[in-house]
Amino acid sequence: MKKHNFYAGPSILPQYTIENTANALHDFAGMGLSLMEISHRSKQFVAVVDEATALFKELLNIPEGYSVIFLGGGASTQFCMVPYNLMKKKAAYLNTGEWSKKAIKEGKFFGEVDVVGSSDDKNFNYIPRGYTIPADADYFHITTNNTIFGTEIREDLNSPVPLVADMSSDIFSRPVDVSKYAIIYGGAQKNLAPAGVTFVIIKNDILGKVDRPIPTMLNYKTHIDKESMFNTPPVVPIFAALQTLKWLKQMGGLAEMEKINIHKAGLLYDEIDRNPLFKATVVAKEDRSLMNVCFVMNEAYADLEKEFVDFATKKGMIGIKGHRSVGGFRASLYNALPQESVEALIAVMQEFEKIKK
Repeated sequence: MKKHNFYAGPSILPQYTIENTANALHDFAGMGLSLMEISHRSKQFVAVVDEATALFKELLNIPEGYSVIFLGGGASTQFCMVPYNLMKKKAAYLNTGEWSKKAIKEGKFFGEVDVVGSSDDKNFNYIPRGYTIPADADYFHITTNNTIFGTEIREDLNSPVPLVADMSSDIFSRPVDVSKYAIIYGGAQKNLAPAGVTFVIIKNDILGKVDRPIPTMLNYKTHIDKESMFNTPPVVPIFAALQTLKWLKQMGGLAEMEKINIHKAGLLYDEIDRNPLFKATVVAKEDRSLMNVCFVMNEAYADLEKEFVDFATKKGMIGIKGHRSVGGFRASLYNALPQESVEALIAVMQEFEKIKK
């Protein structure tokens, strides 16, 4: 039976990435050595970092004056690196879910945090609007995609202060106007690579404005100056990221990927809205995530939740159980998930409807 991978992260990767990385684990770049055992300073691996950096810039159309670096520590380390490097006195944050809450918590260690908007009042099932970003904030932080609750900011916001975005789970799912951002960061384990590497896109002139001393490893300038090679980088995930970037280019780039993602998500949301057994947790269509589709049983069928998870799992739908904060179901439709898998899930939902209605 074919398995359809809906895990929220670590998650599905292109077969191109998996196969090329598996081959390199046996013999990297014709060296007769495994990718796992070569020096990160070998000319062969330096070439990998250089090519990955170049493809980041090409696919995202990153302007001059920005650097791309690859770090360890996950996006969670960025929650403190951002304020360490940017916050002088005060920063603004938008609270749209668990990950933004964690970023807010870390920001409070470095100064005043102004939460300008929050969807906490409705269990994070919408994107706040109508808030005011204070002009005296050192930066404004957003989390573009909410993996747990299924909302997404699918536009590049205008901000009167430097804009910082955690794009861990929707990077490369659409074109981005990088010029509107001071920093874009994210863990790679959703749309890019296996867990272990974090990407940071940073506008160079945003640095060097805080008075506090910054520990060497937490200073962005350290890693920019050493081109991600200050310490041993996560070699295997960076190589895998390069393969995904190559695959994205072969697929036609981010404008084409956005069309595919809109279509895939539209198929599933249409079925959720049609099927009387289910309902979406995010009502406003403009706020619905294209990456993480969250839904629950309609009230009349609430007692069927576990039964549907078991039924779908037996049919090859893997990882659709919703986060414990929401319950229900979550189908993660990252770039590498084929439309075939979405159609398979829809067929399972329709079959369960026929059985239970």
